[in-house]
Amino acid sequence: MNRSSACLALLLSTSLLACSKQEEAPKPYAVEEVPLSQVSADLASGATTSVAATEAYIARMKEYDGGLNAVILIAPDALKQAAASDVRRKSGKSLGPLDGVPVLFKDNIDAAGMPTTAGSYALEANLPARDSEVVKRLRGAGVVILGKVNTSQFAGFRNTKAFNGSTVGKGPHNPYDLTRTAGGSSSGSGIAASVSFAAGAIGTETSGSITSPSSLNGVVGLKPTIALVSRRGIVPISLTQDTAGPMTRTVRDAAMLLTVIAGSDPADPWTADADAHKVDYVSVLDAEALRGKRLGVVRGLRGYNERTQPVLDEALGILTAQGAELVEISNDAFVDVSPEMRVILLHDFKEDLNAYLAGTPDTVKVRTLTDLIAFSKTDPRESMHAMDLFEDADATSGGRRDPEYIKNLEYAKRTTQADGIDKMLQSNNLVALVTITGNTAQPIAPDGAASGHPVALVAKGQTTPSITTYAAVAGYPHLTVPMGQVSGLPVGLSFVGTAWTEPLLMSLGYAYEQASHKRLPPAAYKADAVQK
Repeated sequence: MNRSSACLALLLSTSLLACSKQEEAPKPYAVEEVPLSQVSADLASGATTSVAATEAYIARMKEYDGGLNAVILIAPDALKQAAASDVRRKSGKSLGPLDGVPVLFKDNIDAAGMPTTAGSYALEANLPARDSEVVKRLRGAGVVILGKVNTSQFAGFRNTKAFNGSTVGKGPHNPYDLTRTAGGSSSGSGIAASVSFAAGAIGTETSGSITSPSSLNGVVGLKPTIALVSRRGIVPISLTQDTAGPMTRTVRDAAMLLTVIAGSDPADPWTADADAHKVDYVSVLDAEALRGKRLGVVRGLRGYNERTQPVLDEALGILTAQGAELVEISNDAFVDVSPEMRVILLHDFKEDLNAYLAGTPDTVKVRTLTDLIAFSKTDPRESMHAMDLFEDADATSGGRRDPEYIKNLEYAKRTTQADGIDKMLQSNNLVALVTITGNTAQPIAPDGAASGHPVALVAKGQTTPSITTYAAVAGYPHLTVPMGQVSGLPVGLSFVGTAWTEPLLMSLGYAYEQASHKRLPPAAYKADAVQK
């Protein structure tokens, strides 16, 4: 070969190498409003890579979170996780449909490599050595553990006065109107799902903490039957009512996440029956599911008023058009159980939080609720906030063996289950109840103002019953799906059934979603980012 030919060959090979490197570089991927299911499909087809999707979500968080305070921490190894997923897919070793899909988690859920603070500086050194069961299952499915999002401090169980967000995460803002609340306690999860900071998010609920922020932020939220999903590795309020659940932009996306996180876990004995009830929740979705179904319509609960009534009426019209038969249920069927729930949660919080704190790393200096109170009184980053729930819980004794606790638990369960939801369904030959999830987002209240906390100390009957409290106390599943807006603010439509009816509720919600298409993405947060 002469010198000229050699040079030409070298030039050609260099050019080919450059082209090859360009082809290997991930192309930008637009993630805004892209459903988790579509991200999954694009990863499977090679239309994008996990690295490209993860980079796009991180870029959105960096661009828009300044006015929202949704994100606490981006996982330092997020891109490394994504790259590993891309290698698996290229080698034909995909772990399933969620492999490489980025998901965010509420900051009361343990994920190795990141602190779990529950929004408090008392836990800033809480670096768990292993994942919670929820994160373990998702990581096993190849999910990119993208980061932690904001929460009401200790999932809203510090005090009964207004306290927007947490000391660690600051005050979250609703992306539809930044002067209004994003709800609690899974505020960060609701915002993150709504503004496409991830393909989906995981929240937790004790009483309305998934369904309320889902409704206020215009997304789908599912509170599963208690103990369908393991609570190991989640900072607790009450094992009687705590659960994790998906918060996403579509029902299908929620079904994809639930399919992975549901199931029995020996480390959470309450979940012993979960495997017997778990199904592939995506496979049961049916756009015709409403046809021939009898649904009980509930009006007059919390959130129902002259402003929200037209939106609910329109939703009911869609249900009827899709073949559902609607039966009106009297408000008299619902009883205020908030005083009983207060007794239950105060006792559970002390017992369950103490058990969690005892298992935290040695770097965590608060080992009991009593320690937490002492820290919160003296640390200048925490001492400005009241802590009546901490103190009232710490004053309880006997835990779940206390006679007063047992009496209130028995009454609350019977009232919401056999004499409540089950009776409404059975006596009217219904498959589920439907109602408005709650009111629209209210203006953010000043710290310490009256807040209408669900376990505030008030006389029985003074609190308007809510569907979130009823489903929460019963331990029954509750799905909320966007059903429209009032003055630019979202409201959700709730589907509630008896225990283990997630397949039915998700299929009903999917059918409604496919017929209504009522999710409208927020825009106010973008205008705020431009102004800044």
